[in-house]
Amino acid sequence: MVISPLSASRSEKYTLQLPLKQIIALTLNRGLFWLHKKEVSRFDWYYDEPEECYFLEGKVVVETKDGPNVEFGKGDLVKFPQGLACVLDIKEPVRKHYNFG
Repeated sequence: MVISPLSASRSEKYTLQLPLKQIIALTLNRGLFWLHKKEVSRFDWYYDEPEECYFLEGKVVVETKDGPNVEFGKGDLVKFPQGLACVLDIKEPVRKHYNFG
């Protein structure tokens, strides 16, 4: 398990190595129902509410003014705090389950 702060607002990253059956149970139990796909791109983003997501594939670098860049990818369970302003740099196409709120 790895926990990485993104900025003064704490964001957390957990790297999980789980069998598919456990991944499905984890996403359903945590309310991560929605599946999102995003191609390689770079854009500004603001979290007006917290987001929790589980990366099925891909690689993303999150850049903030207040802290070091943080990289997420396959197998990572990530919590983004409400109020986080950042640049999302998607290095490899992403598939993730997510939930806001």
